[in-house]
This record gives sequence, structure tokens and C-alpha cells, in this order.
Amino acid sequence: MSAHTATTAPVVLTAKALLLDMDGTIVNSDAVVERCWRDWAVSHGLDPEAALKVVHGRQGYATMAILLPERPMEQNHAENAVMLARETADTDGVIPVGGAPEFMASIADLPHALVTSADAALAATRMTAAGLPMPRVRVTAESVSASKPDPEGFLKGAAELGVDPAQCVVFEDSGAGIAAGKAAGMRVIGVGPRAAAHTPHAHVPDLKSIHVHPTPDGNIHLTLHP
Repeated sequence: MSAHTATTAPVVLTAKALLLDMDGTIVNSDAVVERCWRDWAVSHGLDPEAALKVVHGRQGYATMAILLPERPMEQNHAENAVMLARETADTDGVIPVGGAPEFMASIADLPHALVTSADAALAATRMTAAGLPMPRVRVTAESVSASKPDPEGFLKGAAELGVDPAQCVVFEDSGAGIAAGKAAGMRVIGVGPRAAAHTPHAHVPDLKSIHVHPTPDGNIHLTLHP
């Protein structure tokens, strides 16, 4: 069999609303995240590589609680405030994920929300640095009482859009985020290399692989080319 005959059929999902994670999904902020969290891990005598396996998708205090389980949670919240300020001040290397500008333009008039573990200031900074439009509906760290993998953020996003969770599709890159989307009763499209290991309902290498087709009856057809 020649290489040209081995093709993967497109996957089509239908939704009423789209819920988008930010870091790693539409914004590539890995350079900043790795700089900041490597430094934090070293300063606490931890293995930076082990820390980076935990950090993606979670709020900082939740990452700290996993890595330093004996430490009081109030200390984690205090250090997370410092970490958020540092991450907000550092935009070096923040770029859009492949295809993100075109994807965001294609959903501009469709029901969608940003659901991120970043706080409002960090979300605004990174979306601006990546040259992406900020969705009108957004759920940031201040909006929830629990970090991903808790489903609260995605459920809140669906509620604000007035759409049943089962009719929402989540876009995520991290294990914590994919677990949160599933726990919310939503279908999850994994974006990028990190997502593939966490069994999303469908997976694409980047946002160039997704085509959006709104229909007259208010549905959103998503055609994925894996």
C-alpha cells in the first residue's frame, strides 16, 4: 500500500456553543509558563521537569498544592498571586497556536466563551500578545471556586451562553482541562501534542485542522481533519 492511500477520514461534530481554553489551545504561552515554573520549582528544591508535567491547565495554587502537599493552602494562594504577576509581565514568546487567528475569526458571530485558568489580567495580556480577539463571554480564575479538572468553569461558560452542557464542545490541550470538559458532560476536542495522551473525544494537531460551518438552524458543524 502506498503512503498516499492511507488517509484518515474527517470527524464531524455538531454543537450549539464552543468553549475555549486559552493557554496551549489558542495561545502558545509555553515559553513563559516554562520559564516561570522552572524558576519556581528550583527555588523550592523541586524537579522542574516533574513540575511542568503538573502545571498545564490548572490554576497555580492547585499546581502548588500537588507539588507541595504539606504546605498550607493560604501560602499557595499568596505565591500564586506573585506568579500571576510575573507571568502577566512576561510576554516574550507568546504567539497564537497555528490557525488560531483564522479559527477565532470564523467563530466571531457564533456562541462561544473563553474558559481559562488564567486570571482576567493574564488572559487579557496573553490574548493581546497573541493578536487574538477576546471573547465577549469569558470565565477566568476569579469566576470560579475550583480549578480544572473541576468542571465548574465549563459549566459556568455554558450557563452564561444559555446552552445545555451536552450541546457544547470544549477545546483543550491539557489533561486537567480535558478531564474538566468530560466531567461537565461535554465533548472535548484535544488540540496539540499534549492533548493526545488524555483521550479527548477527538484530536487535532492545531487549529488549522478545524473548519467551522454554521447552519441556518443555529447549529455549528465542526469538521476535523486529524
